[in-house]
Amino acid sequence: MVDRAVSKFLRRVMPMLVLMLVVNQMDRTNVGFVQDDLSADIGVGAAAYGLGAGLFFISYAIFEVPSNMLMERFGARVWLTRIMISWGAVTLAMCFMHGATSFYALRFLLGIAEAGFFPGVMYYLTTWLPDSYRGRASAIFLGGSATAYIVTGPISGAFLEMHGLGGFAGWRWMFAMEGGISIAVGLVAAFFLVSRINDARWLSAEERTALTEAIARDRDARSREPKVSRLRLVLHPQVALLTLVFFAMALTGYAITFWLPSLVDDIGGLSPFQVGLLSAIPWICAVIAMYTMSRYTDRMPDRRPYLAIVLVLSAVGTFLATLGSPWFGLAALTLAAVGSKCGANLFWPLAQSSLDLKVTASGLAVINSLGNLGGFVAPTLFGYLEETTGSTNGGLYSLSAASLVAVIGVYLLRRPGAGTGTAAGAEAPAPVPAPSAH
Repeated sequence: MVDRAVSKFLRRVMPMLVLMLVVNQMDRTNVGFVQDDLSADIGVGAAAYGLGAGLFFISYAIFEVPSNMLMERFGARVWLTRIMISWGAVTLAMCFMHGATSFYALRFLLGIAEAGFFPGVMYYLTTWLPDSYRGRASAIFLGGSATAYIVTGPISGAFLEMHGLGGFAGWRWMFAMEGGISIAVGLVAAFFLVSRINDARWLSAEERTALTEAIARDRDARSREPKVSRLRLVLHPQVALLTLVFFAMALTGYAITFWLPSLVDDIGGLSPFQVGLLSAIPWICAVIAMYTMSRYTDRMPDRRPYLAIVLVLSAVGTFLATLGSPWFGLAALTLAAVGSKCGANLFWPLAQSSLDLKVTASGLAVINSLGNLGGFVAPTLFGYLEETTGSTNGGLYSLSAASLVAVIGVYLLRRPGAGTGTAAGAEAPAPVPAPSAH
């Protein structure tokens, strides 16, 4: 009965959640395709662009917890659709930007609007799915993140081709159209999302009862787990090391996200749509490599050597991007993107298996929230170095160094399974759904 209820949820609700995540990723990263346009039209230089791109992550981190508290109060149907409609409105408003100040303000507002979406969906899954089914649902949802990296370039490039239509610049059309799509999807989502199991008319009474009881049993088991303060978590050696590694990985991932289109544009003679298509190549290769590698590493008891290898690949890729032609740079950044995506795929299972059981769930949340601040540091540092040196090479060297530091951190981690707090002969708990550098 529980299997049947879960299958219905996966068929009816998960596709909408995946679509929402794809649009979410597109709206937060689309500024990467208009850096040169913002500089030429409204005077947003490299340093200002980097700061504005990064400000999103500051407001997102500040308002993430309050947003989740409000979602618990109002329910997923109301709150997740509110989040989506409001971030669509802010994205649409970006087509009216007229200088660096409005760019900063709207990027900060976008972070406020989006705050809580990803963890909100993760919480939503806990209210609908027992622990033993949640890993599958999380994998389906996170697949939307990989898809977003691939489709954002071509879609944004196509909207940029509307340059001059109605007397508006292509970048203004891009923000207007993608913001409108977000609002439309948010309105449609209101008809697909159901906050509570008892409100799902597409479940039978027996299915609702069985699913509710299964989730209640999981909650009772979790309520007996010891609580650990956030301050103690930050000072926990394993949590601190994992946060350092994830922060370094986030630096590379977000730097590539925000600066890749500009680097591709240096090839010259390309239309905005062609820039978008070429910008998708590194992510297509990264997703293929990620899923191929996971087939082998999922069976390995110790993922540390593999994570170290892909981090070195990121370091080599970002370093090689400083050499040769823009085409060579694109190939080098493809290596870096492969390393970044494969690293994220290896990192979270490693984090789950190397933390003490008593701090696993809360420790992963701390690692995700602090590590994602790399999304602020990376574009800000990149922009500052480009404006002061006239080149992105300094930023790429910094990413190489950060990846190599992360390699050291990986080998300082305790071997997975060593002293994680599972008593001999005791059954290990179900894996905690992995957060993401979303």
